[in-house]
Amino acid sequence: MITQPHRLIEVFSDITDFRQSRGKRHPLSAILGLACCAMLCGYRSYSAIAEWGRNYGTDMAHALGFTHPTPCAATLHTIFRSIDREAFEAKVGAWAESLVATVPAVPEAPEIAIAVDGKTLRGSKKQGAPETHLLSVLTHRGGLTLTQQAVAAKTNEITEVETVFGEIVLAGRIVTMDALLTQRQVAQTIVAAGGDYVMIVKDNQPELKADIELVFTLPPAGDRQAHVRTVDIGHGRIETRNLTTSEALVGYSAWPGLAQVFEVGRHVLIQKTGQERVEVVYGVTSLTSERATPGRVLDLVRGHWSIENKSHWVRDVTFDEDRSQVRCGSIPQVMAALRNTAIGLLRWAGHTNIAAACRRLAAQPAQALALIGIEFEN
Repeated sequence: MITQPHRLIEVFSDITDFRQSRGKRHPLSAILGLACCAMLCGYRSYSAIAEWGRNYGTDMAHALGFTHPTPCAATLHTIFRSIDREAFEAKVGAWAESLVATVPAVPEAPEIAIAVDGKTLRGSKKQGAPETHLLSVLTHRGGLTLTQQAVAAKTNEITEVETVFGEIVLAGRIVTMDALLTQRQVAQTIVAAGGDYVMIVKDNQPELKADIELVFTLPPAGDRQAHVRTVDIGHGRIETRNLTTSEALVGYSAWPGLAQVFEVGRHVLIQKTGQERVEVVYGVTSLTSERATPGRVLDLVRGHWSIENKSHWVRDVTFDEDRSQVRCGSIPQVMAALRNTAIGLLRWAGHTNIAAACRRLAAQPAQALALIGIEFEN
């Protein structure tokens, strides 16, 4: 495992404590370290985090920085409710950025690809918590969350994405997103900052979609289209994908930075029943054909879809996020940020099965401390 540029516990120590000195028993860095270690061991709620602190004894508590017995659930509730979530997100986001540079590049994909995607905290939303829809930016390789922005109830992802872009590095990176964020201004912001995009085009951009459909239905004379086909067999199904690229709209469409359009056809055959599913989607990218072959474009499209499995599914299934009903103050966003941090740290450490990694660390909690940068001998 590669050494972290910055130990996570040091990042926690750099977060300004909002509490007054009088009556303060526990360092904020120790509390955040406790929460992160408990998350790494699969503990899901702030009451479970408090239980984790009691389970492993005073020596481990001292290693985290506690001089008194570890905090109870009520104390954690109070602190998570009042912590400056924007400052917390900024610090852990900067730490995640420092890890990105340590993830080895592969020759066929030298640029860093990042996915912009939203997720609703459903349990908190049912309890009436404000801003329960979170817009996140994650790396394709490593699944590190670089930033997370709460979307107010009366706005949407399109409104907040410009704020998100202001918090991350776009230059030299490829941004992938779903159809909701396929907007001219979003594309313009990315290319103006020196980045590239891969966008899915659906009915919210009817003119652009119609033009792309026409290119692949009635190819213009002289249009040199390129193709790639992949077949995956497993889990009782055969999945075939065909991606075709074209440069026919370059110079015709006014879409900012447009270099290629593409069509993705997906055919799924369920082997047991013979049932078939067919889907066709379209997209645009600022990557030229010299920089991105059809195979590379398909990898980027699939990389964006895989964020559901690498992050959202793990948060829901392993950490039970959708059933979490915390709703006060900053708690929903802070707990989500801790989950993101734990998942990213585990993936950076080389774990592919997050649930199994959590079970292993629960049995060997000293390894959880080591991941956040604390040396501890049992």
